Amino acid sequence: MKYFNVFNNILITKGATRILVSDLQRNFSELYPLELYEIIGELKNKSIENILKNYDTESILFVQEYINLLIEKEYGFITEGDWDRNFPPLSYQFYEPNEISNILIEINDISVLDKIKQDVENLGVKHLVIYSHKKLSLRDFKDIDLKFKSSVLNGIEMISPFHAHVDRKFIDSLHQTVDRIYNLVFYNCSKTPFRHKHEFRFTLQFSRENLKISSCGKVDLKYFNTNISKVSEAIHHNSCLHKKIGIDIHGNIRNCPLMPESYGNINDTSLEEALTKPGFRKYWNITKDQINVCKDCEFRYICTDCRAYTERNHKDSEGLDISKPLKCGYDPYTGKWEAWSTNPLKKEVISFYGQSS
Repeated sequence: MKYFNVFNNILITKGATRILVSDLQRNFSELYPLELYEIIGELKNKSIENILKNYDTESILFVQEYINLLIEKEYGFITEGDWDRNFPPLSYQFYEPNEISNILIEINDISVLDKIKQDVENLGVKHLVIYSHKKLSLRDFKDIDLKFKSSVLNGIEMISPFHAHVDRKFIDSLHQTVDRIYNLVFYNCSKTPFRHKHEFRFTLQFSRENLKISSCGKVDLKYFNTNISKVSEAIHHNSCLHKKIGIDIHGNIRNCPLMPESYGNINDTSLEEALTKPGFRKYWNITKDQINVCKDCEFRYICTDCRAYTERNHKDSEGLDISKPLKCGYDPYTGKWEAWSTNPLKKEVISFYGQSS
């Protein structure tokens, strides 16, 4: 008897019309028909020979093709006599020791960062994302990096308007001096100022778009991320809001800068105090398995979730919004993508938020 063993790093997520097979070791996902889900289910419980006995001649060829596909894609392997017991199930438990993993702050002046510097240390923040409305000088970038030189931060991501002084010399100087900045994004850039490869100590992007905080929440294949840490978090927690803090341009402390609820202001409230206030963590454990439509989507564990902009049509027993994200144009019941901003069924709620594509 031959038995098919699915590698324990393979996660299969069933949607309404398709399945997503995610390789959590090689960090990629691929779509397949629902029929493959049924076959994989049988392969976990029966020998290949016993499975094939239940099919007619034509269907046997069909099943064998799927088994060959699974082997070719290295999703599993065949053993003689029994399943290989040397591969225990992969744990999807998620553990993050830090009180807060990410902070996103909008700024007009870099001096505002001094007001959260100690909180960053106290909360053990891993990543700081700084969105600047103001054009930042070379000195500004260096000063920001210097503020957190001995910090617990793993890194800082900077999103800033492009200006004429951002040239190769500007970037080279940052490359030679900064330690904490790991990603630089310059927006409103009419054209790429110079050709570059990834030879800097940080990633560098020039965007023609006028990137705005309100642009956040878009669901798109290019934003999907297959890795075990993200997937494990999405299985147990909200993939966008869990252990996150947002600070808007006025200093208001929120779970996300776009959420309506504020839990104080950095001018009179510490981030630690805001965290203890009722309601701050209310969405931290709302997973995609609980959200309308998303719970039937094959992408649900590699997608993020937006509670700031939703379709506003479903609430749970505690009054929490479990509606599908507004800026998602994917229909898991048809397997088709459409432009979310032109959907006539979303017209009223789009108008409510004042959103566009």
